[in-house]
Amino acid sequence: MPPVHDAAQTGYSRQAHTYTQGRPTYPEALSSWLQQRLMINGQTRVVDLGAGTGKFTRLLLPLTDRLTAVEPVDAMRQQFAKCVPGVEVLAGTAQAIPLPAASADVVLCAQAFHWFADAQALAEIHRVLTPGGRLGLVWNVRDESVDWVAAITRIITPYEGDTPRFHTGQWRAAFDGSGFSAPELTCFAHTHLGNAETVIMDRILSVSFIASLPPADKAEVTRQLRELIQTHPALRSQESIAFPYQTQAYLCQRLG
Repeated sequence: MPPVHDAAQTGYSRQAHTYTQGRPTYPEALSSWLQQRLMINGQTRVVDLGAGTGKFTRLLLPLTDRLTAVEPVDAMRQQFAKCVPGVEVLAGTAQAIPLPAASADVVLCAQAFHWFADAQALAEIHRVLTPGGRLGLVWNVRDESVDWVAAITRIITPYEGDTPRFHTGQWRAAFDGSGFSAPELTCFAHTHLGNAETVIMDRILSVSFIASLPPADKAEVTRQLRELIQTHPALRSQESIAFPYQTQAYLCQRLG
């Protein structure tokens, strides 16, 4: 397989279990978007590309009986097999999808496309899709209009380095109008409800570039997060926290 970015390979290998616990699910309204905008029904051939531990795959299970997952990181595929035992998960990357040409009606990338947003990946997705096929891109984006969420971003941003990130918008550059229509956005409000250990600590420590840090740096991030939880008025002594997100869903039509 083509190489996987070190932050993803190392971070997700170390924190596959934490990723499963700490990552938010997806809003119920997204299921309607998948059915209405991506036209997924029981017979639609769907590929979940960069499937991770299967968090998004589980949302797809009630929608189609023809579902395949592709994930490059061994540890994530192992977690996937435990979490979604009825779905085949293949070792592969976006630049080398282990499926025949025109074998999918829909390809979906949840929390993943920014890792492989280049011409080679889009050409490979184009190859796998049938004429008229659809590409869906989905991200749960932290709502930084909330002050303590913005504080979390300030804690982790110094460690970001060259890690591909959704928030930079660089992933959009891959769309040059030749193989796919421009991404069409639909937004959904979403919250991840749980205790601070799950929705903040597990969530942030599973961020790829945080999970791959040397022990001393990771300990410093952990210290700052715990200090925020213990001192911020909206977080301290709270048994349950609603972590706010905006789910951004993009539809791209295959051209040609």
